[in-house]
Amino acid sequence: MSVVQNPVSTMMATAQSPSSTEIPAPLIPLLSSLTSFIYTIEKFFNRVPGSPIIVRYIKSSYQNDPWRSLLELFLLAFAIRTVLKGRTRGEGEGKSFIKLTEKEIDELVDDFNPLPLADDPTPADSFTLDTVPTIHGPNGIKVKTSPNGKTLLNLATPNWCGFIENDKMKDVAIQTLKHYGVGTCGPSGFYGTIDIHTKVEADISSFIGTEAAIIYSQAFALVSSAIPAFAKRGDIIVADRGVNFGIHKGLQISRSNIKWYAHGDMKDLERVLQNVERERKRKGGKLTKKFIVAEGIFENDGMILDLPKVMELKKKYKYRLILDECQSFGMMGAHGRGITEHYGIPASEVDMILGSMANGLATGGGFCAGSQVVCQHQRINSSASVFSASLPAMLATCASAAIEILKSQPNLMTSLQNNILIFRQQLAKLEPENPFDGSINKDALISIPSFINSGLIHIFLLNPPTTEDGANHLLEEEESILQEIVDEVMTSSNLLITRSRRLRSQEIFEPEPSLKINISGYMSKKDVENAGKGLKAAIIKVCGSE
Repeated sequence: MSVVQNPVSTMMATAQSPSSTEIPAPLIPLLSSLTSFIYTIEKFFNRVPGSPIIVRYIKSSYQNDPWRSLLELFLLAFAIRTVLKGRTRGEGEGKSFIKLTEKEIDELVDDFNPLPLADDPTPADSFTLDTVPTIHGPNGIKVKTSPNGKTLLNLATPNWCGFIENDKMKDVAIQTLKHYGVGTCGPSGFYGTIDIHTKVEADISSFIGTEAAIIYSQAFALVSSAIPAFAKRGDIIVADRGVNFGIHKGLQISRSNIKWYAHGDMKDLERVLQNVERERKRKGGKLTKKFIVAEGIFENDGMILDLPKVMELKKKYKYRLILDECQSFGMMGAHGRGITEHYGIPASEVDMILGSMANGLATGGGFCAGSQVVCQHQRINSSASVFSASLPAMLATCASAAIEILKSQPNLMTSLQNNILIFRQQLAKLEPENPFDGSINKDALISIPSFINSGLIHIFLLNPPTTEDGANHLLEEEESILQEIVDEVMTSSNLLITRSRRLRSQEIFEPEPSLKINISGYMSKKDVENAGKGLKAAIIKVCGSE
């Protein structure tokens, strides 16, 4: 098969045709050479295997779409050029290229000094690291901070109902460890879910009063992951300025439009909701998902959320409520169900309840309680649920055991509230206004904004001492004063308390320094009373009194 007719024969026939245009004599040798060259290429091409197929394709392509053949030819040329071209752009080329010798390259490598991965610790960082206590032996109501040291009453660990020392939970932990081993070694959605995980989820949802629940292996990951699982770019989140760091990270990851309202101010919350609605109507924007995010008992100061008012505003302006009860679960309410039980509001009316099993049940991990849709959505859309190893079996069974104890022993919450009352009474005279009789103290040293029934108590210095030139102490100096109080009560009253630990420069709204106290219902009344008196004496000694 030939691609074209013999060019020589064609040329001779044309020259002999009486109707054809005569070819000038000087061009005949040139055309003869050209046609001979084309004929040689033709014979070579015809010897290539598969050449007839290529010829038929070209003829068909040209007949139906000549531009396609042109484009394919261009792409083929571009591909050949790309393959033959050097992979490193401009290597060894250009006016600014400097060729270095091997010796010069080695000298530059030796002189290279990379930036450190982290800056040297500041004095504040070193101070914080040096003041972190280490507990020797089992944790609980009484602990030791050195192997042979004295025993201290532990007011630094959340242990609302004394579950850390509970013998029943210890037995459950031992039996589970023997049967299930140490850990699951896999995420929940792959091969990390076992029967006791589904049981504790059912126990939590039944205890709180929601359709379903999903557990996480860490409470912080729960808070920072559950929010972005639902809120995305373009959605609106109205959040309290006093929320904890975990919520801050969740809001940041969600990339939603964040609107802040003044901490605990329901009038300001309604103002923000009105502004959002007014702005939406003005722009005529499409409907988006809208959330209110707040805490039950705020981790940064122990204040309580006005849940009835929030529920009223949520329904009025059609928002979904994400309620963080990591502190209030296991502490508030007649059976420890949280502030929903405290206010008598059905938990099913809250769209999402986030809780900590580490704080409330003395085990580990966290949970989200809500509707079936809310919980199932997180199993495939929450990063902490999808990628983190599931909760160890021992912690799950202990959580179920703790819930059963809360159901059957409501006196645990009564003991907790009694101890909180006793402790707060010892410090009442140091506050500007006595929360029990309303009397005013002009020589007040501290401020306690925490809810009167909260087992989490934050103590803030009301008037920090000043330097000789009259300037207020810097943040680090105020932390130093609080640490003096911590050291004083440890020495004089055998109490273990702590300062609130913050990630300075990383939080959106940095809380003021404070002492952080955790009361347990498992403590004796005498221990709690002595603890309050000892802390009061230490505050007066360090801060002075008029």
